[in-house]
Amino acid sequence: MSAGGSGAREHHAVVVVGGGQAGLSLSWHLARRGVEHVVLERASTAHEWREGRWDNFTLVTPNWQCRLPGWTYAGTDPDGFMRRDEVHAFVRDYAASFSAPVREGVEVVRLAQTGSPAFTLDVAGPGGPAVLTADAVVVATGGYHQPVVPSWADRLPAAVTQVHSSQYRSSADLPPGPVLVVGSGQSGAQIAEDLHLEGRAVHLAVGSAPRCARTYRGRDCVAWLEEMGTYDVAATEVPGGAAAQEKTNHYLTGRDGGRDIDLRAFALEGMHLHGRLAGLSGTTLEFADTLAGDLDRADAVAEGIKDAIDRHIVSTGTTAPVEERYVPPWRPPAGPTTLDVADGGLAAVVWCIGYRADHRWIEASVFDGRGRPRQTRGVTAVPGLFFLGLPWMHTWGSGRFAGVARDAEFLADRVEDVPGVAAEDERSAS
Repeated sequence: MSAGGSGAREHHAVVVVGGGQAGLSLSWHLARRGVEHVVLERASTAHEWREGRWDNFTLVTPNWQCRLPGWTYAGTDPDGFMRRDEVHAFVRDYAASFSAPVREGVEVVRLAQTGSPAFTLDVAGPGGPAVLTADAVVVATGGYHQPVVPSWADRLPAAVTQVHSSQYRSSADLPPGPVLVVGSGQSGAQIAEDLHLEGRAVHLAVGSAPRCARTYRGRDCVAWLEEMGTYDVAATEVPGGAAAQEKTNHYLTGRDGGRDIDLRAFALEGMHLHGRLAGLSGTTLEFADTLAGDLDRADAVAEGIKDAIDRHIVSTGTTAPVEERYVPPWRPPAGPTTLDVADGGLAAVVWCIGYRADHRWIEASVFDGRGRPRQTRGVTAVPGLFFLGLPWMHTWGSGRFAGVARDAEFLADRVEDVPGVAAEDERSAS
């Protein structure tokens, strides 16, 4: 970076923190408007798509939904699902398409509101520590920062390998023997499937995540939901509020062209399903008696989505084939279960129970009691400080490529209105 060495300073109209699809989408809009800015990325552009996903990862949304400002999927399989490295290349190629001003390997270690200029950023990078100032800052680092594992995880026997979903790459990286996957959201369900397809003995602690059918009545369910406007409903208008928003991590997969993930079918094929992980007693893992209820609720969500699609088909007069509804092929026995992890009973655990946001490097009064940014469509109460790329930042679609694009355009208008931020031609005229 040009501001190298201790005490060095440089000023930018806008600093965007984060070089993933969110930060790049905003950068595209700012570049088009002639707004001077820089994008700071602590690792490499779009690195999370490669470093934070397993080898057989695929998108769960169809390729046609990969739409960023000025950039759309142009491959030969719009109804397919890009694999990990393809997504990584898609985002990196996007950055190259407009020569995004990304500085890789530059980490912001402190962001403070300082008045005039409005913000000071302490950064660490190849040139050593430095200080940047900016009239506006957009935090586009997402909401998934610190992997979550239980506080008692270190009490598991040392012989049991433990990895978080962000570290899992393939079955081959784990020692031989049974594997426990904890959590059945998108990552957990797909990693359990990955291990199952490799012939591993898999135990899955099933949580409260809902599921969705891959296709229904002749179309991908994502296509139906987009046509129905589901991804456009504002977070403030979703029945059930924040609790309902947290129940939209439906499990399904884009693997092998896309299909349902049916945990009941996995059980018939030999996967061991358990209720929610309750704790560890000695060398015995204990699971609550929640499996039957959680499976039923997940199925109910999937069937409810089909009900909504049926209503849409009727209301719009759409012609679509009739499809038989799902019939559960397996039901679990009642009662809690246990798993003795000693003497080869368990070789590894893959924790798929999420992340915590970590914004401790930001010194500004914009967070609630749980450390989440208080924002409305990315705009905070601190003039000039914005967020982008958060799940449910504005709509369910905010967590998807197309939704990020829309959020970025909205935010670019607000950034441009910040005092001190102006297009280059306007600066020259003044």
